[in-house]
Amino acid sequence: MSENREQWGSRFGFIMAAAGSAVGLGNIWRFPYITGKFGGAAFVLVYLAVVIVIGMSVMIAEFVIGRNAQSDAVGSFRKLGGGAWPLVGWMGFFCGFVILSYYAVIAGWTLAYMFKSFGGLMAAAAEGKAGDVFGAFVSDPVQSISYHIAVMAIVSGIVYKGISGGIEKSCKILMPALFVLLLVLIVRSVTLPGAGAGLEFYLKPDFSKLTSEAILAAVGQGFFSLSLGMGCMITYGSYLGKDDYLPATARTVVLLDTSVAILAGFVIFPAVFAFGIEPGAGPGLTFVTLPAVFAQMPMGKIFSFAFFLLLFIAALTSAISLLEVVVTYAIDQLKWNRAKAAIVMGTAIALLGIPSALSVGGHIPQIAGKDFLDAADFLTNNIIMPLGGIFISVFV
Repeated sequence: MSENREQWGSRFGFIMAAAGSAVGLGNIWRFPYITGKFGGAAFVLVYLAVVIVIGMSVMIAEFVIGRNAQSDAVGSFRKLGGGAWPLVGWMGFFCGFVILSYYAVIAGWTLAYMFKSFGGLMAAAAEGKAGDVFGAFVSDPVQSISYHIAVMAIVSGIVYKGISGGIEKSCKILMPALFVLLLVLIVRSVTLPGAGAGLEFYLKPDFSKLTSEAILAAVGQGFFSLSLGMGCMITYGSYLGKDDYLPATARTVVLLDTSVAILAGFVIFPAVFAFGIEPGAGPGLTFVTLPAVFAQMPMGKIFSFAFFLLLFIAALTSAISLLEVVVTYAIDQLKWNRAKAAIVMGTAIALLGIPSALSVGGHIPQIAGKDFLDAADFLTNNIIMPLGGIFISVFV
């Protein structure tokens, strides 16, 4: 270990950063939907079993690898395993690089919609034109690229400041703010007339829906929700001291991540059912369905802004950890200083994200029937990350 290697300033700060890495857009726009689809509370029980039995074990393993090696994802496997094992670290590096390139595009959408909440979005949504607003936005290359670059500038600026002064300091503010916003939105949502139907859809256990597909969905959601298999937890673990008790830390991170996922359902389903709108998942739910809901609420502009701020914080804390994977590699293996690593790698990822920003609006050709963003997402989430998780488990 280098005596000059940065460390987390406090256990609380590390937990907030690790939880921020795990909590992302998927917690808010995907987990509630698949919970309702696959049996409500019955699915939650399976999901909890997955994150406790599998997810927590892999997270502890990643923390141990990073702390023992005191190095980046590639260097950790080189130092502790040798041979071909550094390839597993390279998979994490590649995931961090590629995922952030398109994740920052989507984070840019949430940033834009914070401002649109006080613009013409609510009026358009009230007329059933929220889909037109979203379509026009993603089809505008100037807006898409500008917000993407703005997000990368913010993320790079935080990582530039370092582990304690940048990442830890920001996450100690952002994560509590996320929970406050979440609770405010829950109170508003569950007190709407007709919210009970949404709560029933979300929570009523239906064990007949626990098919093999549901179990696979629980495994996939649990694994990916915790930011496993992409080098984030190894990288964050490398800045831990030798005295930190990792099982308790991992339990806390898993609890926080799972809490956000479950609580998000109390925001979404009571609201959409209260206004008789069919629930969905992903961008359609977030940028089309929910604006239509907010448009019908009293003080809809304020609650729309709060919701998209919540999403932006969730995206930002995950993006920070993804960039840190790449930056730590540059610091440890290329011997760059942090400033150079944050600026160069942040710029490179911003440039790689431009095709994703353009592809959603149809400005560049599709790849195997998918736009560039979806193709990058499929490659990393469906192929590289699962393989990385398996290899890490075997390695430990």
